[in-house]
Amino acid sequence: MSAVPEPRANSSMDTPAQAQISPVHHSALAPLREPLFRTLWIAAVISYTGSWMQNIATGWLMSTLTSSPMWVSLVQVALSLPVFLIALPAGALADMIDRRKFLLVTQSSMVAAAAVLGVLTIRGAMTPQLLLVFTFLLGVGAVMNEPAWQALTPDLVPTPKLAAAVALNSAGFNIARAVGPALGGLIIATAGNGVAFLLNAASFLGVILFLYLWKPTVPHVPLAGSLTSAIGGGMRYVRQDRRIQAVLVRTLAFSLFTGAFWALLPLIAHAYGAEGYGAMLACFGVGALIGAAVLTRIRRKLSSDVVVAFGNVIFAAALFGLVRSHTLTLSSLCAAGAGLAWIGNLATLNFVAQTAVPAWVRARVMSMYILALQGGLALGSALWGIVASQRGIESTLTIAAAALCCGLLLVPWFRLEKEAVGP
Repeated sequence: MSAVPEPRANSSMDTPAQAQISPVHHSALAPLREPLFRTLWIAAVISYTGSWMQNIATGWLMSTLTSSPMWVSLVQVALSLPVFLIALPAGALADMIDRRKFLLVTQSSMVAAAAVLGVLTIRGAMTPQLLLVFTFLLGVGAVMNEPAWQALTPDLVPTPKLAAAVALNSAGFNIARAVGPALGGLIIATAGNGVAFLLNAASFLGVILFLYLWKPTVPHVPLAGSLTSAIGGGMRYVRQDRRIQAVLVRTLAFSLFTGAFWALLPLIAHAYGAEGYGAMLACFGVGALIGAAVLTRIRRKLSSDVVVAFGNVIFAAALFGLVRSHTLTLSSLCAAGAGLAWIGNLATLNFVAQTAVPAWVRARVMSMYILALQGGLALGSALWGIVASQRGIESTLTIAAAALCCGLLLVPWFRLEKEAVGP
C-alpha cells in the first residue's frame, strides 16, 4: 500500500490542541473536574507507584543474587537501552494504528512481564540473567507505551485546560516518585521482592480498565504507509517546525545538565543515611507538587521561554547549594528547589510540544521529546559520573550548574513562543 501524503508543518489540518489557547483562566486542579481525565490520572498515579516499586525491587533483588557491580549496574542499562532502540518506532506506530488499542497491548504486555517475574521470584527460580531479560522487556513496554500515552492527554481535556493537565501529569509522576520507593522498601522488607513485582503487575489494571471502557469522541485516523516512511515523515515535520526544534534542543540541554543531580544525589545524601536520602527525594517531590500548583498561574504572566529560563537558573542554584549545604535541612530545601524547577521546565516543554503539532504527527513528535529527555538523562548521568570520579562531587555539580546557566544562550536561536508576525 502506498503511503498517504502527509500534511506539511504549516498545514491547515490542525487540531483544537494546536489552536490559540483561550484566555479563560483555570486553576491548577481544573482538569480533575473532567471525569475522563480524573479517572485516568488516578489510575496512572497508581501505575507509576507500582513502577517505582518495581525499580527498587529489581535493583535490590539483583544485589542479593550477585555481588558483582557489573551485574548490578546492568539493571539501569536494561531500563535505559530501550529508549535509544525503539522510542522513534514507538511514536510512529502510535500514529499509524489506533492509539487506544495500542496502549491496551503495551499495558497488557507489562502486566504479563511483571507477573511472570513475580512468580519466578517467589518460586526461587530467578537468576541475574533472567532478571535482566524481564527488566529489559518491561523497559521495552514502557517506551512503546509512552508516545501514545503522551499524545492521549489533548483528547481528554478542553484545550484551555491542557497546560494544567500536563502539569498534573508531571505532578502525578512525582507523587509516585516520592511514594513508590518508600512503599517498595516496606513491601520488600515485609513480603519480599516477588510480592512487589506482583503488585506492580496489578497496578496496571486500572489503566487497562479505563482504556477498555473508554470510547473516544473523535476516532483516531490511522496513518497509512510503512514504519520507515512514518518515522521519516515525523523527522521531516520537525525539520520544518522551529518551535518543535526549540523544544527538542532545550529539553536535551536541560536533561543532560540535570543528569548530574540524579547521578550524584545518592552520594550527596550518603552522609545523612538512608532516611536522609528518602527525605531529600520526598522534598524533591514536594517541590514538584508546589511547582505544578503555581505553574498555571505563572504562565498567565510569563512566556514559556521565560518560565524555562527561570527554571534553569533555579535548578542551577539548587545544584550549587546542594554541595555546599552541611545539614539535612538545607540539602532538602535545595532538593525541593530542584523539584520545583524540574516540573516547571518539563511541564512547559511538554505543553509546547503537545500544542504545537496536529494530531496526525503528535505521537511521533512526543517520541522525539521522550528520546531527548530520557536519552539526555541517561547520557548525562553517565557523563557526570565520569567527571565526578575525576574532579569530585562539589566541582562536578558546580560545573553542571554553570552549564545550566549557559544554556540560556540558546534562547535567541531556539524560542518556544511563536515569533510575532509583522503586518
